[in-house]
Amino acid sequence: MKKIIIITFITFLMIFCKDKTMNITKKGLFAIIETDKGNLIIELFPEVAPKTVENFVKLSKQGFYNGIVFHRVIPNFMAQTGDPTGTGSGGPGYQFEDEINANALGLDKIKIGESPYYERYMMMLAVRRLNINSQDEFNQRRFAVERELRKIQQMTIKEVLEEIGYRYNNNLPSIPGRRGAVGMANAGPNTNGSQFFINQVDTPHLNGLHTFFAQLQEESFPVLDKIIEAGDGNSKIIKITIIENK
Repeated sequence: MKKIIIITFITFLMIFCKDKTMNITKKGLFAIIETDKGNLIIELFPEVAPKTVENFVKLSKQGFYNGIVFHRVIPNFMAQTGDPTGTGSGGPGYQFEDEINANALGLDKIKIGESPYYERYMMMLAVRRLNINSQDEFNQRRFAVERELRKIQQMTIKEVLEEIGYRYNNNLPSIPGRRGAVGMANAGPNTNGSQFFINQVDTPHLNGLHTFFAQLQEESFPVLDKIIEAGDGNSKIIKITIIENK
């Protein structure tokens, strides 16, 4: 009887360990995000966003993410988590700067007027330049706004975002917001904390605005789909395990 128990336990341990490290065969830094819908395996890129990855690894090892829900999920977009309050406004009690290279993303080459994704930022800049402080003032000065927008349309995406307040690091090999990319959620420039999201689809409209620091592995997409299908607040992280394959 004892022999059977020992064999059963060893078999269970082997299955458990295999599941924990499944399909992680290449060298690199990985995180297994255990959720109640299954495991999300992501590859972390410290060379792309060193401070961001360091912060994510630190919080994961501290157990910060344990029990936190996916508070915001949008089909055909992404799933967001990392807020201990579950409201979308919580964090670790500190903020840190973005790690984005706009040049690596090609934002220094594209005129913002030729992109379908950044209209709101053109408007933000026009309103800021004209020092408009109310809707009534905006309505009264709509022709001035239109003139300013025509000027802004000739600027690059990078130039507009920099004038709004974003700061870029040309030494980083930034990655775009493609399908499966893991990015930091924020409330504007340099407001990163603990919240992050995982793309279900490509998100070119987020390039230059969010630090992308990891990539979901292909075999984990069915789990992401389940989390998004479940809706806001109906999936949670059990714990995150960091694995470094050398």
